[in-house]
Amino acid sequence: MTKEDEKAEKARKKAEELTILASRRGFFFQTAEIYGGRAGFFTYGHLGKALKNRFEQLWKKHFIRENCYEIQSNNILPADVFKASGHLEMFNDPLTECKSCHFRFRADMFLEDKGLWQEGLSIEEMSGIISANNLKCPRCNGQLSPVKWFNMMFPVPLGFDDEKAYLSPETAQAAYITFSREFEATRKKLPLGLAIIDKAYRNEISPRQHFFRLREFTQAELQFFFDPEDIDKQEKIEGWKEISKYKLLLFPYKEKKLLKISCEEARKKLELPALYVSALAIAQRFYLELLGIPPEKFRFRELSEKERAFYNRIHWDIELQLDTLGGFKEVAGIHYRGNYDLSRHEKQSKLDLHVFYNEKKILPHVIETSFGIDRNIWALLDIFYAKEKVGKEERIVLRLPNCVAPIQVAVFPLVNREKMPSIAKKIYNDLKKEFLCFYDDSGSIGRRYRRADEIGIPFCITVDSQTQKDSTVTIRKRDSMIQKRIKIDKLQEELGKELK
Repeated sequence: MTKEDEKAEKARKKAEELTILASRRGFFFQTAEIYGGRAGFFTYGHLGKALKNRFEQLWKKHFIRENCYEIQSNNILPADVFKASGHLEMFNDPLTECKSCHFRFRADMFLEDKGLWQEGLSIEEMSGIISANNLKCPRCNGQLSPVKWFNMMFPVPLGFDDEKAYLSPETAQAAYITFSREFEATRKKLPLGLAIIDKAYRNEISPRQHFFRLREFTQAELQFFFDPEDIDKQEKIEGWKEISKYKLLLFPYKEKKLLKISCEEARKKLELPALYVSALAIAQRFYLELLGIPPEKFRFRELSEKERAFYNRIHWDIELQLDTLGGFKEVAGIHYRGNYDLSRHEKQSKLDLHVFYNEKKILPHVIETSFGIDRNIWALLDIFYAKEKVGKEERIVLRLPNCVAPIQVAVFPLVNREKMPSIAKKIYNDLKKEFLCFYDDSGSIGRRYRRADEIGIPFCITVDSQTQKDSTVTIRKRDSMIQKRIKIDKLQEELGKELK
């Protein structure tokens, strides 16, 4: 077995372990699995939904800053929206089909698997590579059809006369078609940020990578509208003096190596405007400082002109190193979209979307911060999942950061007698007013600890025979497994410090 084969097998094995854990413990599982399920559709279980909620709340708290607001639009939008955005014309994947078994799949991913992918290939070039290398159907070894474009939009008929509409393939368009109204409602100030956390829908040809690539998924996006003349004015960026010295982890496409350089160096060396650089810094701090992602597993990767969407003037993806997927994979992106979207909607709607600001009429530009929520949930499970030896046994532990752990505290009576359950229940009822709590009295205390470790609970509190003597309980930390005794009336204060 080659090193590449070993790496792939290791990735497959860990992905399988995570998927089994996620299904068994209630993080996520395939939707409608009693009917066989469908690729690209997953349901969040009780723990997964709690983890997702906490991640989204953390995202909002970090990214929705001064003069930024969360809005809620519709998942179904009229066809005109996507004519303007270019999705009806340009939102395509390259498809090839087996002439024998009629299996359809993405040609670009197929060539990447064969080590034959290159940036910017046309569908004619892809067809040529398939033909020149005599590549066959991966299912039945049949002949493949020429590559063609496949539009990933989900059409939706409206009303009795089947008016054309579509499920949104991204949440961003809702912010652009709402901008004028929100600019007026928020007292006509720029910069203005409009944030949306909602579902998006893409009819992927052949969803792969399990939970990482879905047909129905959640995005968290912040569209940041600003006067284009201010894009490189450091004096207008709050806290720029401190931001300018902050070191970014950047992987430019020309250098093909990781650079650790300050925001000010990124401005000068890579010619990135100050407002864009500050968006990079805010996003990096979210991962490294709040989520505790190891720096060696994080990077910004610049996309070349051929790779990035045609409307993006600057495009850096946030990538995390994931064992289950064999390397760095995209989980978010920071895009400078210029005024492409507003100008297109202005043309399609025939309405003037310019605004009057700073004694002039302008069409604002946009820097977009875009997160795939589900991808980030998978990334957290991948990065913080571990197996380790404890004596002669092996424990599985999910070292989720305290700020997103779906359950923060577990409360256990050591045994179901000697008033331990009633004391434990009172502690549980008191703590759940402040923390996300779980009560469990079934099985040995060792097994309960193992269950808590598997689902990422940072702290376990155990009521034992000594509790009745001195009103103390043991508090156990998930990561170190260290236990200490603490007075019951000091629990809230102690947990508050630890979980802050």
